[in-house]
Amino acid sequence: MLSIEPIKAYQDNYIWLVSTNEGSIVIDPGESTEILKLINKNQIDLKGVLITHHHFDHTNGLKDLVKKKKLEVFGPNSNIDGVNNVVRENNKFSVIGMDFEVTEVPGHTLDHIAFYSLFENESILFCGDTLFSGGCGRVFEGTYEQMFNALKKLSEYPKNTKIFCGHEYTLSNLEFAKQVDPKNEELKSEYIKAQNLGLSDMPTLPSNLKKELKINPFLRCGHADIKERIIKKFDAKNNDLEIFTALRKWKDNF
Repeated sequence: MLSIEPIKAYQDNYIWLVSTNEGSIVIDPGESTEILKLINKNQIDLKGVLITHHHFDHTNGLKDLVKKKKLEVFGPNSNIDGVNNVVRENNKFSVIGMDFEVTEVPGHTLDHIAFYSLFENESILFCGDTLFSGGCGRVFEGTYEQMFNALKKLSEYPKNTKIFCGHEYTLSNLEFAKQVDPKNEELKSEYIKAQNLGLSDMPTLPSNLKKELKINPFLRCGHADIKERIIKKFDAKNNDLEIFTALRKWKDNF
């Protein structure tokens, strides 16, 4: 049995609550209030925490959780208070009966990592603020090349991989994507779906890699329509990294 549920935090963060028959973990606890409520009601047996990067809205609740009980906390090598299992590229570990593999995806932050698991034939990726549905994270600490390469790595997972991101940014991402890729009919359809979900206060996540490869402009920098538009608009050079860089800068000011 596998259950993955979102816990809303702040304005648009998602903390992911992952449960199996062996217990539960949470991904990127930006705050602790709702998680502690579940623990106090004995609805979950929290065994561990996964941290993708050091930003406070992904870590701020960790201190309260580790005060409550002893937990296995897996995270990057960036001195995050409460992380007791530092993990790096290609490291593998198991928790609540799930096997995870770590991939380093710097760009948004230098310490950013993602967690991949294949569990009961479900392909699952927790990617924090690197890959979003219809978009990608801002480049804060890393370089555009690092973020470009990080997205290439994530795009190589199986096409049926479910994408669990750190924020509900889908609608705004797709609004931008339509400007970049106006002929993309599947993108237009996904935008309408995201609108309807938003009106019902329902999450647009998880996404999946097959869909993102069709609608996410940051994964489609080599597509002829996108290249033509970016080269013409920004006088960019005709290579995928230059297209990506111009695209990300455009999104920053959109």
